[in-house]
Amino acid sequence: MAKNKKPHPIFEHITITDIAAEGKAIARVNDLIVFVPFVVPGDVVDLQVTRKKSNFMEARPIHFHTYSEQRTEAVCKHYGICGGCKWQILPYSEQIRYKQKQVVDNLTRIGKIELPDISPIIGSANTEFYRNKLEFTFSNKRWRTNEEIGEGKVFETMNAVGFHIPGQFDKVLDIDKCWLQTEDSNAIRNEVRRYALEHDLSFFDLRNQVGFLRTMMVRTTSTGELMIIMIFYYEDKAAQDALLQHIADKFPQITSLLYVINSKANDTITDQEVLVFKGNECIYEEMEGLKFKIGPKSFYQTNSNQAYELYKVTRHLAQLTGNELVYDLYTGTGTIANFVAHQAKQVIGIEYVPEAIADAKVNSKLNNIENTLFYAGDMKDILNAAFIEEHGKPDVIITDPPRAGMHEDVINAILFAAPERIVYVSCNPATQARDLSLLDGKYKVAVVQPVDMFPHTHHVENVVLLQKRV
Repeated sequence: MAKNKKPHPIFEHITITDIAAEGKAIARVNDLIVFVPFVVPGDVVDLQVTRKKSNFMEARPIHFHTYSEQRTEAVCKHYGICGGCKWQILPYSEQIRYKQKQVVDNLTRIGKIELPDISPIIGSANTEFYRNKLEFTFSNKRWRTNEEIGEGKVFETMNAVGFHIPGQFDKVLDIDKCWLQTEDSNAIRNEVRRYALEHDLSFFDLRNQVGFLRTMMVRTTSTGELMIIMIFYYEDKAAQDALLQHIADKFPQITSLLYVINSKANDTITDQEVLVFKGNECIYEEMEGLKFKIGPKSFYQTNSNQAYELYKVTRHLAQLTGNELVYDLYTGTGTIANFVAHQAKQVIGIEYVPEAIADAKVNSKLNNIENTLFYAGDMKDILNAAFIEEHGKPDVIITDPPRAGMHEDVINAILFAAPERIVYVSCNPATQARDLSLLDGKYKVAVVQPVDMFPHTHHVENVVLLQKRV
């Protein structure tokens, strides 16, 4: 006979005390930390424990006795279900206060290095409709909310287009309105759904790998350009052409209408051919008169307006006079490299993804920038003593690594290169703090500037200036 699991306990009248990582909040019960989603400091709640470990617990709120004075109403009807924008219930002033605290905590607790006064975080002017890229999933397994189940609601179809439910890889929440991207995005997604249901187009079954409609990507620019990429699981020329023509006719503001046939087991299109149905193969973003080409596979910071603020901070901290050799590590499509090129003697960008390097070169040519060089390959393999001796020791290194931070070999290469200044841009202050401690022997932290790129989330960018010790 199977052993009955002991039910997890319920704790009553628990006060939420602080904000934790990953968008959760903190309470304390019997000297144990409890991580709780969808609450804010000051809420008094009953908690149902969902996971119990020796030194912490996880729980969900099942009843609110008192709402915190800090709390505000979530603007999105899908809040608490889709898994995104977990901080909507915090006023924006509180969000950026906690993000500032997150940066301070990570740099002091993990870095354990001497720090200057940390500059006040640069908040985002727009807290809604700020993303320039979203991807929506088609699924024949619609997620039914607790409210819908409680009401006994019956759906004519279980097809949905929206976002994956956290922890449920094949379930998708049908999204009516998302507050992250322009109204064009909502209108197009809802019209595609309506058309697909009316014409009996099959939605994808991720578990069984069947179905016609797979995903849809929407990309926008601050200049008003609009790209739609429809991803189909298999070729059905009549059906796909009819849908794409309907989209083109209904939304003439689309400047780039593309499609992909992706029959792989995963959704990534980096290795797939992208075909043009109508319009241009790419869109263009602008910044200080510079144009940046964005294709369907290109990486570009997803908050265009705040990316400009981030890059201005980066350029300012680099203190360029026009005479410097700059290495731009993890250059992506060369946005930072091209943004600072006019203030440098030469900029050398390195990036793992060959397609991104191709875009970086195009962006330099597009803007008549002739003092950039770009190399594709694994950073720890390219950035070595031979590379540095061939191209010269940099005066300034700008590095913007992924969330995992920099490989130790890369850090050693930076120490060998011995630039006067390092500008470290990070989307993860925890791994940034780890790397700063490894650089601390030769470099001191001179400036710390947090930048909020993603309102209503716990994510925060942080820019640090390191100066060579005398």
